[in-house]
Amino acid sequence: MTRFLVSEENPAGLRLEDILHAIRMDVITRCTKIMNDPKDEARHVLNNNMKILTLLSEAIAYAEDSTRVLNKAFGPSHAAQGGPPRIGTV
Repeated sequence: MTRFLVSEENPAGLRLEDILHAIRMDVITRCTKIMNDPKDEARHVLNNNMKILTLLSEAIAYAEDSTRVLNKAFGPSHAAQGGPPRIGTV
């Protein structure tokens, strides 16, 4: 059973790209709160967060690409309505 992602067992779950978008927005919010802090530790954390934002953006692009591939091959997902998975085993 998936905890966050939509599945047969979790029809109220989210798509991977939606979760990653939400996380990216949270990281951006944190960045804005520390961007004017001159402490070395704040600069270090901000630099790390900027790298994380880049990686999250790449992950979002991969997740969106996977969704496009599945939509093109099998049509839209019906997992949120209790439908079967489009790929994989049950």
